[in-house]
Amino acid sequence: HVQNRLLLIEKDPEFWRSQARSSLQSALDRQPNTNVAKNIVFFLGDGMGITTYTAARILKGQLQNQTGEETVMTMDTFPYVGLAKTYSVDFTIPDSAATATAYLCGVKTNMNIVGVSAAGRNTVCNTQSGNEVTSILKWAKDAGKSVGIVTTTRVQHATPAAAYAHSVSRSWYSDADLPDSAKTDGCTDIASQLIKNIDIDVIIGGGRKYMTPKGTQDPEYPWDYSSRGQRTDGRDLIKEWQSSKMAGKVANYVWDKTNFDAVDPETTDYLMALFEPGDLQFEEDREPSMEPSIVETTEKAIRILRKNPNGFFLLVEGGRIDQAHHDGRAYMALHETVAFDYAIEKALELTDEKETLTVVMADHSHPLTFNGFPFRGQSILGKSPLWATDLLPFTTLMYGNGPGHKIVNGKRPDIRNVTTDAKDYVQLSAAPLQSTTHSGEDVAVLARGPMAHLLQGVFEQNYVAHAMGYAACVGADLRHCQTLVSVMLTFTLLV
Repeated sequence: HVQNRLLLIEKDPEFWRSQARSSLQSALDRQPNTNVAKNIVFFLGDGMGITTYTAARILKGQLQNQTGEETVMTMDTFPYVGLAKTYSVDFTIPDSAATATAYLCGVKTNMNIVGVSAAGRNTVCNTQSGNEVTSILKWAKDAGKSVGIVTTTRVQHATPAAAYAHSVSRSWYSDADLPDSAKTDGCTDIASQLIKNIDIDVIIGGGRKYMTPKGTQDPEYPWDYSSRGQRTDGRDLIKEWQSSKMAGKVANYVWDKTNFDAVDPETTDYLMALFEPGDLQFEEDREPSMEPSIVETTEKAIRILRKNPNGFFLLVEGGRIDQAHHDGRAYMALHETVAFDYAIEKALELTDEKETLTVVMADHSHPLTFNGFPFRGQSILGKSPLWATDLLPFTTLMYGNGPGHKIVNGKRPDIRNVTTDAKDYVQLSAAPLQSTTHSGEDVAVLARGPMAHLLQGVFEQNYVAHAMGYAACVGADLRHCQTLVSVMLTFTLLV
């Protein structure tokens, strides 16, 4: 009934004219916000290419009993949109380490490397020293702001790692992952750098097992040997983090939802919350009584960080969008993206657009295709009404490569009686791979708040860090502050 009523309204040409007039007037009324950004909330949808973005919009609407296509996501309301080129120095199609170094540190680099320039070589430790590059998280901290990281992956994963670590291998999560040659040459693991390099106020995600000595039982899964501590140096980084904080500062470590909910943002100076030994659960698998949602973790982080009168920088990563795509599971990837969009909505509720620059982008895309002429309102996870020349149906969403390659005796499987909108369904793929690769098209960058208009057009991905730094007057380029001071001084003299 909803679909029929909507389609009836849309048959009237005045519906479209009126909608267009409203959009036009909004564009005409738009004035750039030239304030200095006191705060930056940076949302990174890992693997959230434009196809994923569009499909998630439709799913969000369909979950609300709408047709879906006309749904307005929170991301859609951002007035400024650009496209970022994602290639790395050595590969046309990048990984999350090289891209994170680009958009956080402002420098493009090689695949598999975090926080090190392209002079560093993958896993070659003696190319790291002297080639480290710093991130906007450090620039913000050096400027007196509070800083935080929220992720749905392990906090040592590529995206968050680029904010604080320098490593020629994104896979050196704990010291157990480093080869002896790297240790001899002075390289250190990412987990140890988490508590050493920058005084990060809020750290939320997974990754407990990289923080504790080898064999340490996990508090949630004490029977699971794979969840136990992995460190061979005997260090307990969680205890070290707690003991490193100044007397009088409240530093809370939590690993479950009950204790997380008990953390009072108004009295908490530091928070480390690690909810899993590795990555967090997918949103659709998450046990709400044990693990908070990305909406809840984003809210807690902002409420803690915003107490700083100098402002804050917060990185929020929807990291499991990517991991679901690697598994060929579009259902999971889209639900992760919908949850990510709700976290963006929560952040906008908790901040003031006059003083907070909010940026949403992806690091790279995936070879997800959206095809087949589905009818309006048809399930985004369903089958195309158009059948292929082999007289078999196919799904609206498919992959260019991945684990969904299912050709048997030269034929595709018959999915007429298969429920393709189930969370464990793996979409068909054209080429067989155990894990779906990334793809190399440009990704969307959406922005609102102070100096958001800088993020328009087509640009290199590393430009994003510089635009954000300029907007907030952090890092090397402080011209925006100096310009405002000059204007205010001139005005004072004239008065």
